[in-house]
Amino acid sequence: MREARTFCRICTGHCGLILSIDDAGRPISARGDREDPHSIGYICSKGNTSMQAHTDASRLLHPLKRQTDGSFREIPLDDALDEIAAKLVEIVDRDGPDAIAAYRGTGGFFTTAGLGILPGFLDAFGSHKLYTTLTIDQSAKLVSAYRLGIWPAGKHAFHTADVAMMIGGNPLVSMAQLDTRNPVKRMAAAKARGLKLIVIDPRRTETARLADLFLQPLPGHDAAIAAAMIRIILDEGLHDAVFCGNHVAGIDTLRVAVDCFTPDAVAARADIPATQLTEAARLFAGPGKRGVAVTGTGVDMGPHSNLAEHLVDCLNILCGRFVRVGERIENGGLVMNPGPKLAQVFNLPRPWEGGPRNRNGDFGLIGGEMVTGKLAEDILAPGPGAVRALFNHGGNPALAVPDQRKMVAALRTLDLLVSIEPVMSATARLSHYILPPKLQFERPDLPIYLFEAAIFPRPFTRYTPAIVATPAGSDLIDEWRVFWEVARRAGRSMAFMGTPLDMTTAPQEDDLIALTLAAAPVSLDEVKRHPMGYYHDAVQHALPADPATAGRFTLLPADVADEVAGLEVELRAARDDRFAFRLTSRRARHRMNSIGGTLPDLIRMMPRNLAYMNPTDLSALALVSGDQIEIISEHGTIQIPVEVDDSLRRGVVSVSHGFGGLPGEAESNGASTNLLISTDTGLQTINAMPRMTAIPVNIRRVQPEMPHEPERRTA
Repeated sequence: MREARTFCRICTGHCGLILSIDDAGRPISARGDREDPHSIGYICSKGNTSMQAHTDASRLLHPLKRQTDGSFREIPLDDALDEIAAKLVEIVDRDGPDAIAAYRGTGGFFTTAGLGILPGFLDAFGSHKLYTTLTIDQSAKLVSAYRLGIWPAGKHAFHTADVAMMIGGNPLVSMAQLDTRNPVKRMAAAKARGLKLIVIDPRRTETARLADLFLQPLPGHDAAIAAAMIRIILDEGLHDAVFCGNHVAGIDTLRVAVDCFTPDAVAARADIPATQLTEAARLFAGPGKRGVAVTGTGVDMGPHSNLAEHLVDCLNILCGRFVRVGERIENGGLVMNPGPKLAQVFNLPRPWEGGPRNRNGDFGLIGGEMVTGKLAEDILAPGPGAVRALFNHGGNPALAVPDQRKMVAALRTLDLLVSIEPVMSATARLSHYILPPKLQFERPDLPIYLFEAAIFPRPFTRYTPAIVATPAGSDLIDEWRVFWEVARRAGRSMAFMGTPLDMTTAPQEDDLIALTLAAAPVSLDEVKRHPMGYYHDAVQHALPADPATAGRFTLLPADVADEVAGLEVELRAARDDRFAFRLTSRRARHRMNSIGGTLPDLIRMMPRNLAYMNPTDLSALALVSGDQIEIISEHGTIQIPVEVDDSLRRGVVSVSHGFGGLPGEAESNGASTNLLISTDTGLQTINAMPRMTAIPVNIRRVQPEMPHEPERRTA
C-alpha cells in the first residue's frame, strides 16, 4: 500500500487529493488533502469516489466497434485507428472538410493535452466545426463581453469584496463562481470579515442560506430584475459617476430604455416584494464599495439569457467594480494571457458577424466555436457542408444536448461517430467506434486554464504526474493521441496550440503540457518543483490607459436596445396562464452533468433524478412524495417521481439534468429534461442558446396501474 498526492479533475474545484494505491497499482480510496493550500482538505462525493471510475466493472478497457446488428465487439486499437482514418479520408474526399466535426464535452475540458490538440486536429482537415458544451452553458458571458467591451485589468476579486451578488448559481455545490476553493470555508471566512451577500434564486440554496438578503423570484425574470436594479441605482445616484464619466457610453439611453421596469412592475411579475429590489440595489451599489455581481447557469440558460447577462454586467460597470490604475491585479492570468494589463476599456469586433456561418440560421462563431444548439440540424439538413463524421471527445451529446429526440436522430444518421469515452454512455451506444481513454490518475495534467482568472484568486497552476498504471491487459489510449494518430494515418500534418507537431514520432504528454505553458512566465520544470501548486508571486498592477486604444463600455448597442424593447413588451403583456409551473435545472451534488452515473457509490447516494416541488404545490395537486408525475412542456413530456422540497418557492419544479437514457427506453436511472426542450423555437440570437431552465410546464399525476383482478369462477 502507498499513498500519492494529486488533484481532482472532475470540475473546476481542482481539490487536492491523497490517493491510496494497493500493491497491484490500483487506486482504492481517496481523501481530501488537508495540507493543500488551494482546497484545504475539501472533497465532494465525486472526488471521494473518483477511484471507482478506474476500477469499476463499467469501465471499458478495449476499443469497440459497432456491428450491423447494433452490438459491439472488441477491435485491436491499431485496427480501429486505421479504419477511422480511412473512413475519414473517404468522407473528406466525397463531401469536403466541412463534413467533419468534433464535440467536446465536460470530460474533454479537463485533460490538458486533449484540450489543446482538438482544434489543431480539425485544422488539419480544413474544418472549422468545433462544438462544445460552452454554447449550451454560459456562452452569454462571451456575448456580453463582446457587446459591452472588456476591462483587461479585471473586476474586483471576491476575496477583496465588501459585497457580492450571486444570481442563479449555487457555488457551495457547483464549485463555480465567487470562490471555487473549499467554498464552504471560503464563504464562511468572507462572511466573518464582513462580506454582505445577496442571493437571487427560486430555491433557498445552500449559498442562499448564508445570504444577508435573499430574493426568491419566479424563474425566468433575471433580465427584468437587473433592469429594475439599474433604474434604482441611476435614479438614486448610487452609480460611480466618475468612473462612468471616464469609461462608459450610453448611460442616459439605458436609463430611458429601462424606465418601464419599475420595482412595482417587476416585483409583480417576478412575485417578490418590491422593497426587496430597492434593498438589493442599495446594498450592492453605493460609493466606496468593492464588490461583484456574478451569474450562474440559472441566468445563462434561462429566457433572455444574453440580455440578462448584459444587464448584470451593466450593474458592475455602473458601480465601477473594476481594478483601477496602480491597483493590484489579483490574478491577471498565468497560462493564458499573462502579460501587462491596462486599466481601460477595449472594444472588440464581434466575431459572430464575420467568418464561418451556420448552415441553418444566422449564427457565427462564439469563442471560436460553432453553436451546439444547431449541431443536430448541421447533421440532419441535407446539402453541401452537412456533418457526416463526428468525434465525440469526453462528452455525451445524446443526453446533454437539448431537444434530445432530434439530437439522437441526428447521431444515428452519421457515417462515422467516434466516441472517446471510458463507459458505455448513451452516445457511446450510438457510436461506430468507442476508444476508451486513460483516466485522470493515469495521466499527467495541469488544472483547466481556460477560466483561470475566474477560478483562482492568485496566478496558479499545478502539475500532477500519472500516479497509477493502466489496468493490466487493457488497451487504452491517451485522448490527445487519438487525434494525432488519426491525422498521421490520414496523411495530415497538425499543430498543437499553434506549434507544428512531428508526425513521424509521437510527442510525450509532458511535451504537450510544456507547449501549453509556452506563453507563461514559468516553465514546466519549475512548476514540477512545486508539488502543492505553483503560485506566481510577482505583483502585477493595473497600468494606465493607452489613449490610442482606450474605448468606452457600450451599455446599449442597437441589438441590446431591441432586446430591452422586447422584454418591455413581455412585461406589459398579459400573463400566459397555459402553464402553471416553471421547470428549473438543479445541480446534482453527486454528479458532474452525466459523469458518475455508472459508479456504485454515487448511484447509491443518488439512484436517479427526482422532481422537487414546494409542499404547498404538492398538496394543491393532491400529490405526496413518491408519486409518479408527468411533466409536460410545449415540446415533450417526461415521467418522474416527485419529492417534497420546502427550499423551493411555489410555482417551481426542479429537476437535475444529465439523467435518463436514449428516448423510448425505460427510465430506470432517471428522466432526461432535454426531452422537454426545443431547439426549433425560443433560441437566443447570436449564440442559439436554447431555453434550458425556467421552462413553462404543467404537472399531471400518473395514475398507478390497478393490479389485475383474477377471473372469478362460479361453482
